[in-house]
Amino acid sequence: MTTPQPTREITGHTRVYGILADPIHHVKTPQMLNALMAREGRDGVMVPFQVAPDDLATLVAGLKTMKSLGGFVVTVPHKTAIVDLCDAVSDSARRIGAVNTVRREADGRLIGEMLDGKGFVGGLLAAGIDPKDKSVYLAGAGGAANAIAFAFVEAGISRLTIANRTRAKAEDLAVRLAEAYPKAQVDIGNPDPSGHDIVVNGTSLGLKDGDALPLDTARLSPEQIVAEVIMQPEETALLAAAKAKGCRIHFGKPMLACQLDLMAEFLGMRALPGAGK
Repeated sequence: MTTPQPTREITGHTRVYGILADPIHHVKTPQMLNALMAREGRDGVMVPFQVAPDDLATLVAGLKTMKSLGGFVVTVPHKTAIVDLCDAVSDSARRIGAVNTVRREADGRLIGEMLDGKGFVGGLLAAGIDPKDKSVYLAGAGGAANAIAFAFVEAGISRLTIANRTRAKAEDLAVRLAEAYPKAQVDIGNPDPSGHDIVVNGTSLGLKDGDALPLDTARLSPEQIVAEVIMQPEETALLAAAKAKGCRIHFGKPMLACQLDLMAEFLGMRALPGAGK
């Protein structure tokens, strides 16, 4: 019989953090950052907030007034909309057009940053996959996909193809990439991912049973690496199809794992002075 683990006491001194999503069932960030704060001796707790897009502005306005709030993480589908709800965002987040981590300052100001791209590329590198000089096919042009696209170009890929259901969004992302990196080769693609070294799903397709596939898996070939941003389910329909085709697959969880330190630093979750002594 498993011995129950003691529950950490939450008091009026506890710093509160949130994660905003809709749906919320798939998130892994609270478990991982709560464990990190426990290790660091930080009196803090992260809890999930399920909020629909139409209610996001109302919730954020309320969070600004919450003096015990240290900040929050933002995920699907709010990463783009949250930009205009922050009081300030980093230059890179403004350029990407999305935010996934928000810190609340003592005066109530909300400061946004985007860490998805750095986390995704870091996860690939940790798995021994160096995107430098590789051609990349990216499905999606939303918040996470924007960050990943910029991070890939910064990592020195040879070519990026962006494929999105709404072509105008892919074109907009390509224009912003060209403005930031004039020498980068960026193309607009279609559901066919063939001819690329790395294939990435940067959409939310795969979160729910019955979701359409984000690309034409019949066009995958064994020499390709197929990677996900989705963490739950761990093996999405795309990854299952890619594995059946003989591709190397890369799960979504390493992206989050590589972001944890960046998030903890940005949100002030590091050890308190004298903790552990």
